[in-house]
Amino acid sequence: MEAGQETSAAALNTHGFNYSVVIGSVSRGEILIYDQLSRESLDSLIARVEPSEYLVQDTDLVASQARQVEVPAWHYTLDQLSRELDRTYKVNDAAGLGLSEVSEQGLEATAALLTYLHDTQRTELAHFSRPKHIREDDRVVLDQTTQKNLELIRTLRGERRHTLLWVLDRTSTAMGSRELARWITAPYRDSDVPRQRLRNIRELSDSGLTNIITNHLKRIGDLERIVARIGLQSARPRDLTRLRDSLKELPELKQRLSQSNYRSVSMLGADILVLENIQRLLDRALESEPSVVISAGGVIRESYDEQLDELRRFSRDASGLLTEMEETERANSAISGLKLGYNRVHGYYFEISKASLATQEAPLHFQRRQTLKNAERFTTPELKTFEDKALSAESQALSRERHLYEALFKPLNEAINDLKKLAKSLAALDVLTSLTTVAVQERWIEPILSDTVEICIANGRHPVIEKANTHPFMPNDTLLNPARSLALITGPNMGGKSTYMRQTALITLLARIGSFVPADSASIGPIDRIFTRIGASDDLAGGRSTFMVEMAETAAILAGATDRSLVLMDEVGRGTSTFDGLALAWAAAEAMAKRSALTLFATHYFELTSLPDSEPAAFNVHLTAQVTGDQIVFLHRVMEGPTSQSHGLHVARRAGVPDEIIGRAASYLAELELQQVALNNPQAVQVDLFRQPPDPMVGLLARLDPDDLSPKEAWATLETLVLKARKSLGDPDVND
Repeated sequence: MEAGQETSAAALNTHGFNYSVVIGSVSRGEILIYDQLSRESLDSLIARVEPSEYLVQDTDLVASQARQVEVPAWHYTLDQLSRELDRTYKVNDAAGLGLSEVSEQGLEATAALLTYLHDTQRTELAHFSRPKHIREDDRVVLDQTTQKNLELIRTLRGERRHTLLWVLDRTSTAMGSRELARWITAPYRDSDVPRQRLRNIRELSDSGLTNIITNHLKRIGDLERIVARIGLQSARPRDLTRLRDSLKELPELKQRLSQSNYRSVSMLGADILVLENIQRLLDRALESEPSVVISAGGVIRESYDEQLDELRRFSRDASGLLTEMEETERANSAISGLKLGYNRVHGYYFEISKASLATQEAPLHFQRRQTLKNAERFTTPELKTFEDKALSAESQALSRERHLYEALFKPLNEAINDLKKLAKSLAALDVLTSLTTVAVQERWIEPILSDTVEICIANGRHPVIEKANTHPFMPNDTLLNPARSLALITGPNMGGKSTYMRQTALITLLARIGSFVPADSASIGPIDRIFTRIGASDDLAGGRSTFMVEMAETAAILAGATDRSLVLMDEVGRGTSTFDGLALAWAAAEAMAKRSALTLFATHYFELTSLPDSEPAAFNVHLTAQVTGDQIVFLHRVMEGPTSQSHGLHVARRAGVPDEIIGRAASYLAELELQQVALNNPQAVQVDLFRQPPDPMVGLLARLDPDDLSPKEAWATLETLVLKARKSLGDPDVND
C-alpha cells in the first residue's frame, strides 16, 4: 500500500432498506459508525472511504473489487459487543461510550468489526479511540458516479495524475496527503468549517510562513502510521527514531506559529502538542541510527542501561578483560608461570605447572578443575562469573536490549491519545499549507460562502486542465439560482461543454471544502449533493448496456435531486433513437427546472432550446466556435442564448475522417434534413388535416446558415436540392 493511501475495514449490516456501516481505520486508530443510511448514502460513503475489506453476512450487499469477508452470525450480536467493549474500552455498555442513539444493527456491526480487528491484529487495540457516531447530514453527498466523473482522486483510467488531488497536493507528509484526499471527498453543507479553513489559508498567505512551515513538515515522519504501529506493538526501531526526530521539530514550529500576529495562525500553533517527555525518553534510549530490526541489536543507546552496558562490554572486550584478569592473578600470586586458557570441555581456566606448585601453593580462592601430567588447572569465582557472562554475553545483550525496547511501548501507549491528536493537527496543518501554496502560486481567490442557494462564478477555470496544459485556459462565468436554475448548454462537439460543467462542479466543491478557487470571484451557497451524468460507458460485468447505465444514473438524479443539489447532465438520451432520446431529455430537463435543482444540462437536441418558453427557470447558453471554410476553431467561450449547429462534420474532419466520407456525409445530412419534421414540443400536437403541408425544401432552406457552410457542404446541399426539385417536377432522368 502506498504511503498516501488509506487502509480500512468496513462492517456492514442491514435491516430492510436501512444500512449501517462501521469503518475501522488501523492507521488512524478510529472506529466510525454510520447508522441508518439509505442505499444512496451507503454507496456514497463506500465510494468516499473505499475500504480495503468488507465484513458482511450477505456478499451481495456491496459490489466492490475489495476483499469481502463473510463472518459468523454470532459476531453480529449485542452479547459479542459487550465482550468486545469490555476487552477494548473496559466498559460493557454502548451507552457508556456515548452510543445510545446508535441502532441495534449499527451496534451489531460495531461488534463484528471489533472482533475482526482483534482477530487480525492479534494484539490489544491500544491506539484506537472510542467509537464515534457520525451523522452524514453535514456533508455534501458525492456518490461513486460523481467521484469518478469529476476525477477527484483518480482519473477514469485509475491514475492519480491529472486529478483534483494531483492539483491540490503540495503536502510535505504522507499523512497530510491522505488527509487532503479525505477533505476532497467530504465537502461540507454547513459553512462554519470551510469558512474557518478559508480564514486559515488567507492568514497563512498573509503571514509569509508557508515556506517555514513546509521546511519543518518535510522533516516530520508519518506520525499517523507510526502511532498505529505503536498501538499494535509492531513499531520498528526506525519508526521510533522517526517519531523522536519529528518531535524535535515541534518546539520551533509551534513557536513560529504561536507568535504570529494572525489569530488563526497562532491557533494552529496552539493545536500542536510538544511532547518533550516522549522526545527526551526516545533521545536518551535510542541510537542515532539504529538497526532496522531489534533482533540485530544496536538499537538502545550506550549508558541508557547499566546491565546492558556491562553485557556489551563483556561481549566486545572479552579478550582484554581476560588479559587484565590474568595479569592481576599473576601479580597477586607471584607465580610467574600462571597463565589463562580455554577449552570447550572445561571452559576458561588458570593453569599452573607442577614445577611451580612444588615451590609455591596455589592461591586459596583457586578451585581445582583438572589435573594434567605436568600441570594443574583451576577456576575462581571471578573467572566463573566472567565465563558465564562472556559465553552468553551477546545473546544476553540482545535479550536485554529487546526487553528495554519493548518497555518503551508502555510510556508511549500512555501518551497514545496525545500522539494521535498531534498527528491529526499536523496533518491538517499540512493540508492548509498545501492549499495556501496552491492558492498563491496559481493565483486563486477566496470564494464567498453564501447563505442563499446560488452558484455565481466570474471567469471560472478548470483547475486540472489549466495546470496540465501549457496554453492559456479560456475562463467562463456561471450563474445559477432558484430563478435561473436550469442552464441548457448547446454548442459544437468538442466545444468544451463537459469541461465547463465539470469546472463548475469542481469550483463548487473546492469552496465547500474550504479552499480558494480558480476564478476572478465566486459566491457559492449551500449544496446538499452533487450529481453527474457525464460520459458514456457500459457495465459488462453487470450486464448493462451504455444506455441502461445512462438511464440508471438519470434515475438516481431524478430520485434524489433537491432544490439545493448541483446537477450535471450531459447528452441525456443519446443512447437510443432520436425521438426517444429527445423525449427523455426533455422530460428530465423539465423535471429539473420544476424542482429548481441547480442544473447544467448539455444537449445536442436543439429542440430543447425552446424549453425556457414554458419553464421560466430555464435559460440557454452555448459554447462558441468560428468556422472558416473547411476549418473550425473552438473558442471555448460560454455565451448567452442557444446555438443551431453541432458542427459534427467539422469535428469529424479534424479527427481525420477522409474527405470523401465527409462529402458523402454532407449529402446524407441534407437528405435527412429534407425529411425531418419539425418538433417544437414532444407533447402531442393537433394535426390540421385541411392545411397544406409545408414544402420540405422550403423548411431546409429556412434552416440553412450560409456562413456556417464550407464550400463542399454548400455544394452537396445544393446538389441535393436540385435533385429533389427535378424529381418533384417529374424528371424521368432522376433516380430514387
